[in-house]
Amino acid sequence: MKTIWKLLLAVCLSAVANPGHAETLPVSAKTAGEQPLRFIFVTTCKDEAFFNPVKKGIADAALLMNAKCEWTGTEDVDLPAQAIMVEAAINSGCDGIAVDMIDPKAFNAVAALAEKKGIPLVSFNTDAPNARLSTVAQNLYEAGVTAGQTAAGAIKSGSQILITKHSAGVSALDDRARGIQDALKKKKLKVTILITGTTAKQAAEKVTAALKEKPGISAVLATGQADTEGAGLAVEQGFQGKNIYIGGFDLSSETLRLIQAGVISFTIDQQPYIQGFYPVIQLALMSRYGIRPSSMDAGAAVITKATAGSVAKLCEQGYR
Repeated sequence: MKTIWKLLLAVCLSAVANPGHAETLPVSAKTAGEQPLRFIFVTTCKDEAFFNPVKKGIADAALLMNAKCEWTGTEDVDLPAQAIMVEAAINSGCDGIAVDMIDPKAFNAVAALAEKKGIPLVSFNTDAPNARLSTVAQNLYEAGVTAGQTAAGAIKSGSQILITKHSAGVSALDDRARGIQDALKKKKLKVTILITGTTAKQAAEKVTAALKEKPGISAVLATGQADTEGAGLAVEQGFQGKNIYIGGFDLSSETLRLIQAGVISFTIDQQPYIQGFYPVIQLALMSRYGIRPSSMDAGAAVITKATAGSVAKLCEQGYR
């Protein structure tokens, strides 16, 4: 272990390549007497920009813990296909698996299979309480409540608002949306739910169309990265001066620019870097030394114009 901690001081933090079908992330030189471990991350919407800091966290932890990590998953939400990928990972004989468990039931069987075969399996980004050993994820409902409370002062009772999700069938987005609505329940708002697509460009087009169709909408509250950025772009490009309030989730350079420009009022960070970093650490400790993983809350930090500048610098480096 001494060698591992020495490696921490010397590790070179490297950028992660663009995602492929099964992307291989960097592996360190072998630590004394230890063969590299092989871990597989299986997610939904694998090419979404949100996951770039996750992959950087994976790569940095892999260098530290002498592990080879593979990134794979589905193009969009496809629960059966993602579950099949997890089963294939189990049968491949890898040393550990991390799964983005976007549904409360879809991964119960494969989590139980991993447990039966003695392969450590954890969840990241989104969790389901099954046979998985631990999770590194945001408390999604409570984060939604935080978003709703943050927006409450700017939204009048009886207003018409738009709540966006980049995809249907993602429990994380459903939980956030539920938290937002519960926090604003007393205002008796007229809520429209909009599915925007997984890119900011798609989201901007969908939000623009919705605002034109329903010009009475006074606020857009997004639940993910693509729709937060897309909502900001839509308002910046076509609805300046309409006083449309925007709040949302997750970070991108464009979202932070739009916050600094006063177009988006806030976004909530769930620290995706640690959602990649800590599962690798936990799987390695479990695989090598039987140290059982512990669950971690990734947090819900509110980013506003006052803090966006300092966060933007870290976002450029891939940590936020």
